Amino acid sequence: MMNNQLNGQINLAPGTLITGKWNKNNYEIKSLLGNGANGTVYLASGKTGDVAIKLSKDSTNITNEVNVLKKITQVQDSILGPSFIDVDDYINPGTNECCYYYVMEYVNGVSLPNFIERNGMEWSSIFIIQVLSLLDKLHHKGFIFGDLKTDNLLVTKEPNKIQWIDFGGVTQIGRAVKEFTEFFDRGYWGLGSRKAEISYDLFAVTMIFIHLHCKKQFLKNGLGINQIEQVITQTQTLKPYKEFLMKGLKGEYTNASAMKQALLMYEQKINATKKKNSKKDQVTTAQTMNQTRQSKKQSQTANQSTQSKKHSQPTNQPRNSTSQNQKPNQSTQTRAGNNIQVKQKKKRIHWFETSTILLLMGLAYALYFYYQL
Repeated sequence: MMNNQLNGQINLAPGTLITGKWNKNNYEIKSLLGNGANGTVYLASGKTGDVAIKLSKDSTNITNEVNVLKKITQVQDSILGPSFIDVDDYINPGTNECCYYYVMEYVNGVSLPNFIERNGMEWSSIFIIQVLSLLDKLHHKGFIFGDLKTDNLLVTKEPNKIQWIDFGGVTQIGRAVKEFTEFFDRGYWGLGSRKAEISYDLFAVTMIFIHLHCKKQFLKNGLGINQIEQVITQTQTLKPYKEFLMKGLKGEYTNASAMKQALLMYEQKINATKKKNSKKDQVTTAQTMNQTRQSKKQSQTANQSTQSKKHSQPTNQPRNSTSQNQKPNQSTQTRAGNNIQVKQKKKRIHWFETSTILLLMGLAYALYFYYQL
């Protein structure tokens, strides 16, 4: 049956008190946790603290889930899900309508996609490995999870680990799958039947891995596995896992343990490749730094030679200026000498003229006195 969240939904307001018809245990509804094809799950408070309570109008579904929950959690050292607490009937006092419920341990955590979004994609492989470990134990008990999807996986706090929260799709191996979600269902993609087989769960794990990296669910376009392969090729973080994922889609893993070992091997290869690339990057960075240093040294040498030339030019300039200044001084001295000579000539001429005038005046006086006598 396809998972339809509106099918069989039971609406209860916060504060509603659930009292068991037979066991008389009380549970107060706090908030809605989710809806499934087989019922509605609420967070409630009981005498031991917070619990998860699932209610359904179909007693058969509740009985089957309780039986499965008891079987897969009966071994103390192999806890595959939340602990079973109580099962009973509930009569709604307002409508006098009867519904059936069971109570289990409340898992306090965040959804797997939200955790990956907050903490990084490198966690995806870690949690997929945890899911495969849980599935291997579940398969050995003779069941498949069936409706395996990201909505049914929570990450608990301290330590961070995967926990299943809805066992409505758990089916005994060999029977028909009773509950599924299209995107994670191999029958929807035309890649297998809906028979409860180990490979059915492993296909769902593959689609969960793809969903975490793509961060979305996409509708089929009729190309089947070719469409999914194209998505893997176009998603950068999925490319290294392509071979691993294609084997999961084709049902080539015999069991969950084999798929887990394959993923561990791919992680080792991918990490080794990353280390090689990081070393290459370091070498390239070192070479670039050396080239930068050499270019800096060359530029410094060039600057020093340029500066030395600049410093040498000012020392030459004074010499040139001195020699240039010497030439004007020499011409000045020559001019001064010429001026002195001219002055001396003028003095001589002036003295000669004065002497001549005095001599003529003396002759004139002598002639005057001579004629007076």
